[in-house]
Amino acid sequence: MFKILSAVILILGLSTNGIADIYKFVDKNGVIHFTNVPVDARFKALGWEVEFEHYIGSYEAVIQKMAARYKVEPALIKAVIKAESNFDPSALSRKGAIGLMQLMPATALNLNVSNPYNPHQNIEGGTKYLRNLTGLFGSDLKLVIAAYNAGENAVIKYGRNIPPYKETRDYVKRVTTYLASYRKEASIVNRLARN
Repeated sequence: MFKILSAVILILGLSTNGIADIYKFVDKNGVIHFTNVPVDARFKALGWEVEFEHYIGSYEAVIQKMAARYKVEPALIKAVIKAESNFDPSALSRKGAIGLMQLMPATALNLNVSNPYNPHQNIEGGTKYLRNLTGLFGSDLKLVIAAYNAGENAVIKYGRNIPPYKETRDYVKRVTTYLASYRKEASIVNRLARN
């Protein structure tokens, strides 16, 4: 179903980085039509804004698989990937972090990631790391996100609070913003799939 929905979205020509209103109508044969440019009065606005990233065909399946395997919310995985690499599997930071989820070489080794440039391995390693951090910090997602950026020891050092580093505080804000966006996207996709 997701492949069909993705194909519909791509056929409609939605911008890969843009936000668009979605309109829908069901014709006399029961075929559901979607568009972002209604050219017929039968189209009715669904009333949402949707952001579709370029990962839709490329990484969605592995994100869903790792989310289920490690019991991590898919929207959180996407938010971290967006903040860390903007979905660029060849990303390399000044500090040496690698791939989609920007794994440091030592962290990658600890997570059994032999090739952090491999999207599947990188997403699995990053998701496993998020799971480990959730085990340490429970349901406090802001601490989990801060620890992903600054390291769990920094969060513990500051009394299980977000460390006072500007980079980390900005990172937490950025990831939580993306997280809200991806949660909204998931809700919209689920509603479209049910309609």
